[in-house]
Amino acid sequence: MIPTDPRPRLPCKPEDALAVLKRLRDSGFIAYFAGGCVRDSLLGLEAKDWDVATDAPPNRVRELFISTQAVGAAFGVILVRSGKSVVEVATFRADGVYEDGRRPGSVRFTSAEEDARRRDFTINGLFLDPIENRVIDYVGGREDLAARKVRAIGSPAERFGEDHLRLLRAVRFAARFGFEIEPFTTEAIRSLAPRVKGISPERIADELRLMLTPPTRGAAWTLLWDLGLAAEIFRFLPKVPRQIDSSRSIFLNLAIGESISPGLCLAGAALCVRIQGESPADALMLLAKTEVSRSVRAMRQALRISNEESDEMAETLASLVPLLQSTPPSLAQKKRFLAGRTSRSARLLLDAMARVDLHRARIDQLRPDLTELNKGDVTPVPLVNGDDLTSAGFRPGPEYKRILDAIYDAQLEGRLITKDEAMKLAAQLKAM
Repeated sequence: MIPTDPRPRLPCKPEDALAVLKRLRDSGFIAYFAGGCVRDSLLGLEAKDWDVATDAPPNRVRELFISTQAVGAAFGVILVRSGKSVVEVATFRADGVYEDGRRPGSVRFTSAEEDARRRDFTINGLFLDPIENRVIDYVGGREDLAARKVRAIGSPAERFGEDHLRLLRAVRFAARFGFEIEPFTTEAIRSLAPRVKGISPERIADELRLMLTPPTRGAAWTLLWDLGLAAEIFRFLPKVPRQIDSSRSIFLNLAIGESISPGLCLAGAALCVRIQGESPADALMLLAKTEVSRSVRAMRQALRISNEESDEMAETLASLVPLLQSTPPSLAQKKRFLAGRTSRSARLLLDAMARVDLHRARIDQLRPDLTELNKGDVTPVPLVNGDDLTSAGFRPGPEYKRILDAIYDAQLEGRLITKDEAMKLAAQLKAM
């Protein structure tokens, strides 16, 4: 397998990459810009990474440059430090058999044309010769860019069979550029969607983080469901539908500005708010403590999200429970909700739920209250703490939290204003 460098690459400036390319050319080798930077440049977008492809073997690349790092020399990949950038230089190669649905077991160094034909999509298989200012296209990528299509190079089934992650990359590129996925590629994705289960959850999560951001999140989310990929990714969640109803999708109804990302946690939380019922009128939200715990465990199993992310998702979901239970929330519950670290995400979820007619009456009642309360102090310093109870002779134990929570609720609701009043209530609660 091709080894990977665990450290993040520095941003690559085009002038630094050009200096590397010219050095290779001056030494008698073919060298082009390759892949995403060519695609983005032709689309008039700013490219992030300027990768170089060459016929120079890896050992010669290392000899030509002072500062290099072999992240995959046997596979033709060398990182070259140039100026303030790190430039990826890859020798033209043809891949051997993909044994794990991720990477080839071996490669052989070859021509630029053969290198282009082993890549994933035509729009990513282009080379650019910056010296002669010409695009080298062996796979029809320029035509597909003009037609705004994502097309697998060669046989779609073979390309997706080699690297299953390409199933998700097709969605990401289509959503990012507003392209269509051409019919044969679409058919192959639908047919091979179950192979997503062979991708490591971490890699799936990374792709979702890239695609589920404004302004492409809606298109990406819809494609994931339409192509049968979402049902496979989130298969651990109970009762995940095979298709999504966009009119009742909480995630698609999140009102998030172009400059704000919903993040994977909010996307997961929106998916975990399960709706039961044939119509908005009889819809119920299946959200309780046990449901929250089960849903978050399922998301962790599907995506191997970090503890921090799963905690954020769990807190976002759990904070909705007291607001939407059958009994209207108390003033203390509303203030505690606003004080929570995930209240912003939770309020976005509430608004989206109202848009799909889920608990709309309750949420419409809550919205002005929450807005007004948020103008004030929803996190006053507690009048008493555990040390105060210990000093008053209380024995440490489970009752501490019960008593302190009750006192703080009374304080939030204005029923207590002094420490003496709080301690009197503590004594009354202890006697109960």
